[in-house]
Amino acid sequence: MRTETLAPRRTASASALTRPAVRLCILAVVVLILLAVYLLTDVPGSLGFALRIRGLSVLAMLVVAVAVGVSTVVFHTITQNRILTPSIMGFDAFYVLIATTIVFFFGSASFLRANELLLWTVQVVVMVAFSVFLFTWMFGGRRRSLHLMLLVGIVLGTFFRSLSEWMQRMLDPLDFQVLSDAMFASLTRPDPMLLLFTGLLVAGSCAAMIPLVRRLDVLTLGEPAAIGLGIDHRRLVMLLFTLVSVMIAASTALVGPILFFGLIVANLAYSWAGTFRHAWTLPTAALLGMLCLLGGQVVLERVFGFGGSLSMIIEFAGGLFFLFLVLRKGAR
Repeated sequence: MRTETLAPRRTASASALTRPAVRLCILAVVVLILLAVYLLTDVPGSLGFALRIRGLSVLAMLVVAVAVGVSTVVFHTITQNRILTPSIMGFDAFYVLIATTIVFFFGSASFLRANELLLWTVQVVVMVAFSVFLFTWMFGGRRRSLHLMLLVGIVLGTFFRSLSEWMQRMLDPLDFQVLSDAMFASLTRPDPMLLLFTGLLVAGSCAAMIPLVRRLDVLTLGEPAAIGLGIDHRRLVMLLFTLVSVMIAASTALVGPILFFGLIVANLAYSWAGTFRHAWTLPTAALLGMLCLLGGQVVLERVFGFGGSLSMIIEFAGGLFFLFLVLRKGAR
């Protein structure tokens, strides 16, 4: 009799854990615990000073996690492919090309003395203009070939990387060292003004996506089905791609390129949320991004004593995860 009463309770608790809302709350609690560990533990001096410094890093992690996680999930919906990320359009290569060009023509001293807000603005405007122009040219015409646009983005990204490498080989070793520091993402001690502007752009883009959540669910059915259900596919995809470009360009200009981070958090979000509805996958991806960044930073500082770069660890893990996805899809 007692066993019979316990069985329904176990079944009810197990079914509750499968609900997206419950899983999202669990994820939020874990993130809050990690946040408290990162902010309040291992404080060598003044707690107030440590909170100010670490608080900026936490805000940068939050902005990057939301921008990369949300934009990657939306990009997967647009392209109908879970392996591709917005970086395939050459955002990271374009960022490196802009920095390399400045150092190549004006020197590392001019690069270091440059106004950070002006440099951030130039990088964001140029990257967004490039991506929107490419998308409008390849997808807004009669052909409307999304796959052709992605192929052109890959080719241009390869061209940007080759051009950057060609200029880097002719740089002075000191200039190359300065440039190398800018090529790796850094989430610690961001500029408060740049963080504010980046946060506003990311928050505005996310706010613009909120009314489009149900339409994103329809896009997962494919272009023919979406058009049949009354969706203006071209206009919606162009709007979404513009918002994705703004978020990725702003976060890349703030902290630097993170190639595989979106691939990790987006695919983990699909598995953890247990549903393809964007009302759950989008916040799940953002929280998982925050979990990865906070957890990685805690391990890097508390366990390894800053013996490495968080972006390098993310790139290494993301590369392995990318190979796993490719091999698994090939096996299927």
